[in-house]
Amino acid sequence: MADKCWTPSLVEDRLVEAVSVLQRLPEERVQGYFSAWPEIVRNFWDAYGMHDPVLKRPWPSPASIDRMDETLQWLQWLEPDVAKICWFRAAGDRWKSICGRVGLQRTAVHQRHLFGHCVIALRLNGRRLPRNCSRQKVIAIARSAKA
Repeated sequence: MADKCWTPSLVEDRLVEAVSVLQRLPEERVQGYFSAWPEIVRNFWDAYGMHDPVLKRPWPSPASIDRMDETLQWLQWLEPDVAKICWFRAAGDRWKSICGRVGLQRTAVHQRHLFGHCVIALRLNGRRLPRNCSRQKVIAIARSAKA
């Protein structure tokens, strides 16, 4: 990871990929009872396959699952509210619904979202997070580091 220069946008792309991988994983099934009987046919059209096919997304590759595991570890570096905001946004939630969930205004939510990506980018680049520094200063440091 040291040879790659991480930027907040690259961090955001990895978070979006992690959400996608997590959604494509097969659902957990409880072992238990099952039936060997065929499914009940409800009407004529169901019996002869006259319905739209259900398309399933392919399962993620082992490499993408490894990247997802690594990306989920990054969220531990953030404060809980910042981690939630970054995860909700990576999942494709709208700003308005995120604001309602965390109880903050749009500008505060956006600032924490960008701050979270900048903190992760700084940590991945091997830089230490400055102490007693405002969120805007950390964002400026992370943005200037990509040059």
